[in-house]
Amino acid sequence: MIVAEELAGLAGIRHGFFTREGGVSSGLYASLNTGLGSSDDRAAVLENRARVARALGVEPANFVTAYQIHSPTVHVVDTVWAPGEGPQADALVCRRPGIAIGVSAADCGPLLFADAAAGVVGAAHAGWKGAFGGVIEATLAAMEAEGADRANVVAVLGPTISQAAYEVGPEFVARFRAADPQNDVFFRPSGREDHALFDLPAYIGRRLVAAGVGRAGDVGLCTYADEQRFFSFRRTTHRGEADYGRLVAAIALSAA
Repeated sequence: MIVAEELAGLAGIRHGFFTREGGVSSGLYASLNTGLGSSDDRAAVLENRARVARALGVEPANFVTAYQIHSPTVHVVDTVWAPGEGPQADALVCRRPGIAIGVSAADCGPLLFADAAAGVVGAAHAGWKGAFGGVIEATLAAMEAEGADRANVVAVLGPTISQAAYEVGPEFVARFRAADPQNDVFFRPSGREDHALFDLPAYIGRRLVAAGVGRAGDVGLCTYADEQRFFSFRRTTHRGEADYGRLVAAIALSAA
């Protein structure tokens, strides 16, 4: 797993941006595929998820993820649920020690949040639609409702598709420009007429800063470019492959 220095120094916080390495899945899913929505063998996925939980120092039954729908919806975790039975949401917030919360991604931006002083953590799935729709701001609001102070929150973006690999059409650009003309800075021309390359990590970073987080970080890794370490939905689509694995980013308050 990849550990972010911004979060690593926080007392009582365990976290990781997990790569595709270190699991038991095979073929297209090799090897740490944690995606319950993939067509991978369920027993392999559950073992992979158990490995993630143990790496964070929690029991496998205490590692939870939501059913992600590219929304700004946040769920506050008070009790755990069985794998695949989570709520529809794209962010989780928790203040209970011993529970790991996670989000899945395979190009979208996985965000981990922590206010160590208040003992509140969060995890958000920020694809373009979620980030555009306000999942970052909604996560911070939910954390504050649980006692956090956004000025004390550290937020880090994990491996995400880079601008060089993210070509979008004119309607996509128009949507962002209509929302805010300053969004034009996140686009540059691509090799195709009327298309552009979108900088999702920079857009997420701008939203974090504008939302008032105390510290914003980015591990600076591209899921599309690094096939050895990361799954990528877009890479899979370009190759015409049948399916793809899912990466997970997770965070927990230590139980002791």
